[in-house]
Amino acid sequence: MPRYWGEHSGDDYPHQEITQAIIEAAIRVQNALGPGLLEDAYKACLAHALRGSGHKALREVCLDIVWEGLTVDGAYKMDLVVDDKVVVEAKTVEKLVDAHFAQINSQLRFSSLEVGLLLNFRAWPLKDGGIRRVVHTRP
Repeated sequence: MPRYWGEHSGDDYPHQEITQAIIEAAIRVQNALGPGLLEDAYKACLAHALRGSGHKALREVCLDIVWEGLTVDGAYKMDLVVDDKVVVEAKTVEKLVDAHFAQINSQLRFSSLEVGLLLNFRAWPLKDGGIRRVVHTRP
């Protein structure tokens, strides 16, 4: 059962092939670099690895929000957007907390994308608590 709103742990979810490729690349990056680096290093290497395997990986994608006719330019910066379908938020924190899930849920909602991955590169190995898949369903 998911612990956070939007967290998804089942086997049936959108963009499964893309998220699997991202997870595999993230594990490769962490295995090569080890823990302890800043987020930017992991993000750059993850984007490089994904591009090398044929994926479109954009870094620091600005996301505007609109509220009551007001556009707020650059309200969010999404760490990575892969193949125009999956948002990746990279962290190097002791543990993922509610604020991290709120951030990626907001990014999904305002970008109209459906799937996000929270990757905590401080978790060693990454697969032991450092990967959270978030699916934003539309009402």
